[in-house]
Amino acid sequence: MNAIDPESVDLTAPFGAGTLPNPVSTASGCAGYGRELAKFLPLAELGSITTKTIMPYPRSGRATPRMAETPSGMLNGIGLQGSGIEHFVEQELPWLAERGARVLVSVAGERVEEFAECARALNGQPGVVGVEVNISCPNVDNRGLVFAANPATSHDVVQAVREVADPALPVYAKLTPDVTSVTDIAKACVRAGADGLSMINTLLGIVIDTDTLRPHLAGTTGGLSGPAIRPVAVRCVYEVHAAMRAGQFAAVPILGMGGIRTGRDALEFVLAGASGVAVGTAVFNDPTAPLRVLDELREALAARGFAKLTDAVGLAHHLNH
Repeated sequence: MNAIDPESVDLTAPFGAGTLPNPVSTASGCAGYGRELAKFLPLAELGSITTKTIMPYPRSGRATPRMAETPSGMLNGIGLQGSGIEHFVEQELPWLAERGARVLVSVAGERVEEFAECARALNGQPGVVGVEVNISCPNVDNRGLVFAANPATSHDVVQAVREVADPALPVYAKLTPDVTSVTDIAKACVRAGADGLSMINTLLGIVIDTDTLRPHLAGTTGGLSGPAIRPVAVRCVYEVHAAMRAGQFAAVPILGMGGIRTGRDALEFVLAGASGVAVGTAVFNDPTAPLRVLDELREALAARGFAKLTDAVGLAHHLNH
């Protein structure tokens, strides 16, 4: 392919049954509700902003310490700290809407009904473009397992959210890699009504402090993120996209995430089958990373002769013979 002018590349990205002006979002949990990030970049220039996960009620999260550096990444055990859905709708959403942000709201709950409660509260709210269902959180009704570890519980949560959410709002299911078959969970979510998939959440890990001789995090385990998990994330996206191409279940857009720091990283996810990407851990040392990744992705596509982002989505599958 011959290189083309980067400014001519059409970055319109599939999102649910519709589109977003470009494929880059923030990853849930890494940029709060967007207030801190807005000091460094115009939120409206991103395809969307994914909020930190919101539950029906305020939550203080785990005790400290709850973060630890790891080789090529970090471990966090924040524990879904947040102000609750009522505060978010009354105080945060209007602020985001005023700035033209397109908001993908991440929701969670300890029971299926709580996911639905959060989703229902978002109907008709300004700025909301979709609901991300964080099924990778503890399920207290099932002895501490995560909803996303089981196709049946994943199906139940997504179905409950899809039934109460505004039909115009895409529902994305956020999947964990800590399962035997991520495609089985993806199938269950799509069959339950998911309009898209967010892949992947963090990997469960532990850091041991060799001075205190005990786990570093107060909650013992935490979620591993950053460049260290990118090959795992790309593999998950590749497998799910391959299964959709094979007709094993309906094709829906994939929002890929996991260690994206550059436009080339983002392109890797796109070639694997993602039509959108989310930047997370990178914002901790570079708050401008989402816009930088967007610019670098545009240049990477142009250098390879892609006139449209969608021409590159899943291309690695077609060339893998």
